[in-house]
Amino acid sequence: MVENKKIVLICDDSLLVRKKLKELLLECGCDEIIEASNGEQAIELYQTNKPNVVFMDIVMPVLDGIEALKKIKELDQDAHVVMVSSVGTKTNLMDALKVGAKDFIQKPYDKEQISKIIENI
Repeated sequence: MVENKKIVLICDDSLLVRKKLKELLLECGCDEIIEASNGEQAIELYQTNKPNVVFMDIVMPVLDGIEALKKIKELDQDAHVVMVSSVGTKTNLMDALKVGAKDFIQKPYDKEQISKIIENI
């Protein structure tokens, strides 16, 4: 395995959002991008791939981002999870930070925001 390989997990129920974020992450020098469309998939993929960072949407079917974050933190206290949210979900963001999210970005985000997060991992 390559040292310092940047593996990122994107969890969003929108295929378009995942595609755009994946493009930005590749531009920022990430080596491997894994995608999940709900919180349940994210937990499974986290366990098998141990990504450096997770970009997690909050509102999703099957299992929402807050619940998925809780379970990922139970698996790995040091998990670096960044919540991605739409406007108007401030309460959810506060909950996410209490549960252990490292950061959050609001949609629409830009390359600079993503780049900063990637540099810090």
